[in-house]
Amino acid sequence: MNRLYTERPRVLVVDDNPSSRLTAVALLSVEGYDVLEADSGPAALDSMVATNPDLILLDVMMPGMDGFEVCRRLKQDEQTRLTPVVFVTALDDRRARLKGIEAGGDDFLTKPFDQLELSARVKSLIRQKRLNEDLDHAEKVLFSIAQTVESRDPNTGDHCERLVAHGQAFGEFLGLSRIEIRDLMWGGYLHDIGKVGIPDAILLKPGKLTPEEWEIMQQHVLIGVKICQPLRTMRGVLPIIRHHHERWDGTGYPDGLLGEQIPLLAQIFQIIDIYDALTSERPYKKAFTPIDALIILKEETATGWRNPELIQQFEEFIRSVQTETAALPLALAPVPQPA
Repeated sequence: MNRLYTERPRVLVVDDNPSSRLTAVALLSVEGYDVLEADSGPAALDSMVATNPDLILLDVMMPGMDGFEVCRRLKQDEQTRLTPVVFVTALDDRRARLKGIEAGGDDFLTKPFDQLELSARVKSLIRQKRLNEDLDHAEKVLFSIAQTVESRDPNTGDHCERLVAHGQAFGEFLGLSRIEIRDLMWGGYLHDIGKVGIPDAILLKPGKLTPEEWEIMQQHVLIGVKICQPLRTMRGVLPIIRHHHERWDGTGYPDGLLGEQIPLLAQIFQIIDIYDALTSERPYKKAFTPIDALIILKEETATGWRNPELIQQFEEFIRSVQTETAALPLALAPVPQPA
């Protein structure tokens, strides 16, 4: 439930001690906040659903469900993960602070409350929460556009969902960082978002494109970058969007990058994208088996289109996955080097 930002910010005070709640309520009310109260962890979770506060002032030590467990549950819930949690701790309780950080807490306050400190921290966190919500909404709009683009072509099926899964699995196999894996997964949804600017007559044309039409089609990567560029969280996804049609020998588009000039995530994503297209059934072709898809990728590597080392790693990844179902032989021929 979203509220207009013109409404007074709402703070939920959670504490089993009535006098402590009274103090916090009095201080926050003077600052102009709408203040709600809960006397236990379960009551706090129920209040979150019913009232959607902008911030929670959460006591650590409560009977039954303590503040750490309340925070963990809130941060694991998609609907409440952006709500700031301020833990209330004893003055020198270092262990409680460490547990609060592990639970996902955003800040700490000590008893007795200092009114100026309470006001400053609450105001700052609520402002940050609203900025995060704006950003979260903008990201969701981009993903909605991407899903609309995919739905324009009924032949691709769940292509994007598969790319997300492949991106996570291959990224983990390569030992990429959490942020890099996230960017690969987001690239699965957003790589072709620029096709929203390509006319259906070209995008869905059943036959071969004319040179003029092909030039228009190639613009989708640049359009995609323009759509996603305003969001800073998309910074790591932009190279995937722009460069996933580059080739190792420099014959790709839009920039004709050569070899290691192509960003690594774009190289990784390109292999995943091609492999999924090869192993998926389309009206104009049957699905290739994993081994046949790898053979095609290796043939393209021999022509100079793909990174030989990365293709070899991808083969090892696919073999490790397929070994569990005995779908591939234990070894294939070495990846040929481009002439």
